[in-house]
Amino acid sequence: MADDSSRLETDSLGPVTVAARHYWGAQTQRAIRSFAIGPERMPMEIIHALGRIKRAAALSNARLSVLDEQRCGWIVAACDEVLAGGFDDHFPLSVWQSGSGTQTNMNVNEVIANRASELGGGQRGQKRPVHPNDHVNRSQSTNDVFPAAVHLAAADGVQQQLLPSLGELITALTGKAAQWTDVVKIGRTHLQDAVPLTVAQEVGGWAAQLHDAERRLRDSLAGLHALPLGGTAVGTGLGAPTGFGELVCEHLRQGSGHNWHVAPNRFAVMGCHDALVDLMDRIGQLAMGLHKIVNDIRLLASGPRSGFGELRLPANEPGSSIMPGKVNPTQCEAVAMATVQVLGQSSAVTMAGCGGHLQMNVYKPLLGFNLLRATALLRDCCRSLRVHLVEGLEVDGEHIGNLRDRSLMLVTALAPEIGYDAAARVALHAHAHQLSLRDAALSLGVITAERFDQVVNPRAMAHPDLQNNDSEHLYG
Repeated sequence: MADDSSRLETDSLGPVTVAARHYWGAQTQRAIRSFAIGPERMPMEIIHALGRIKRAAALSNARLSVLDEQRCGWIVAACDEVLAGGFDDHFPLSVWQSGSGTQTNMNVNEVIANRASELGGGQRGQKRPVHPNDHVNRSQSTNDVFPAAVHLAAADGVQQQLLPSLGELITALTGKAAQWTDVVKIGRTHLQDAVPLTVAQEVGGWAAQLHDAERRLRDSLAGLHALPLGGTAVGTGLGAPTGFGELVCEHLRQGSGHNWHVAPNRFAVMGCHDALVDLMDRIGQLAMGLHKIVNDIRLLASGPRSGFGELRLPANEPGSSIMPGKVNPTQCEAVAMATVQVLGQSSAVTMAGCGGHLQMNVYKPLLGFNLLRATALLRDCCRSLRVHLVEGLEVDGEHIGNLRDRSLMLVTALAPEIGYDAAARVALHAHAHQLSLRDAALSLGVITAERFDQVVNPRAMAHPDLQNNDSEHLYG
């Protein structure tokens, strides 16, 4: 029984008591009890995307004469308040609910209906002039509006948050590479010495890898633009007037920066969610790229005296509670953990994408939740990595030069001159007797000192497309 601090709400199963301060209704209240699973709440990005769709749906329904102008105005005004964040506390439901997202769709319908009823001079609950199903959900089904909301939220997250943050990181890496074009270092394959390259080439490779990931993410947005709106329950459009989906997409396109349109085949985008899986796969590829880069950085910064020691990390915080003066690759470790988390989310999304049964995929909330959380996580990773590591990253040029000049793999330049077998003898002789390559080659009599200095030129080896005599050799 309701009292002054509560009210009665009803749905098809009967009355439910709801706290008076809440704008949700009976179905939301039931869902709070039925789906008390985990701490994860439906992302507010999906809630707001549903609000955008409900707003566009009301305008479209009014234009198609299936909703009166007065109720349309109240619904639009209520949606505007929801989109402004004024009702964020009234969307309490767990991600782990119906695989269609029905409980969240009704949560949004109920909040908008109760607020619209207030704006129309009515009350929340049983005496409201705006009904959550008959008016707010008019011409719609959870099965078409919820996946459409995930598309809207995911596309905005990528375009407005992740891509700008990623672009700034790429710019920072490119800028660092430009500073280090003259720093020649030894390369490493299999974690063993290899032939030389410049630090700019190494860092530029990281930037290029991220640039490719950025391009793939941009390409994936087009797949999200096809929406199932107007398909209602199974894709046929039962209960929606002709042209409803097209009108809703027209409203959604305005000022969005996205080409929202009705999918050519709504059955396909309701029974499966391949576009969302594809986007998550590309987010996972970015995670793999970031993971590789931070692992490279912490290897190259290891030491500083007992490891590679080629890079100097910014000292953001003390690295140890017991070892004074220690600086650890904490940004690398944080990003590495976050990217592993994203790869796990990507695996979950792939499995969820397999969850289509006949006319419906029943993993929609999981798809939306993981996509949005992964997008936000990598956005923050790109920003933190740029601000707290890349922008303060330095090289130890002297140490890099010492490691380069001691490397036996500079012998690679001798192979075309004296043959592979003779060059191998030089390297093995130098290693066995702790000689420089130059001294080993001269002691074996396989080349003259003058010719050795001409051939074994690390700077030229890093730029084989240039003439050797255009680069200053580093031996002699």
